[in-house]
Amino acid sequence: MTVTPIELFASRIHLRHGGRIHAGKRTASAGPDGWHLTAFHARTGADVHADHWQVNTEAEEVVSCIIGKIRLYLRSERPGRQGQEEEIRLTAGTAAIVPRGRWRRIQLDIPSTIMTITLPGGARLEGRAGAP
Repeated sequence: MTVTPIELFASRIHLRHGGRIHAGKRTASAGPDGWHLTAFHARTGADVHADHWQVNTEAEEVVSCIIGKIRLYLRSERPGRQGQEEEIRLTAGTAAIVPRGRWRRIQLDIPSTIMTITLPGGARLEGRAGAP
């Protein structure tokens, strides 16, 4: 097998069941087998959908700040605290695990490089009330 470099910012890495790994174009559908690792540069809030909440109903998700500084916000799960958010500050080299079914959003403190790992499918976006 020939080993070649993978351009992480143009590819999605598919960590398949049984230990196989496949790199493919970010736009290609890889099917539901295994986990997806995605890395990207974020320069503005639009790059991270800062005006939206996102949830993954199929699996937990790792959100990692590779370079830069970001804030990960989680919606409160407690009844009566729907307007409150939990803030997790992530600096270069740190990560957080977002529980399955928990709504999250990312806000940039500075332009950053972010990596996520999750199962494909089950992700939904919802507009954030009061977002600019």
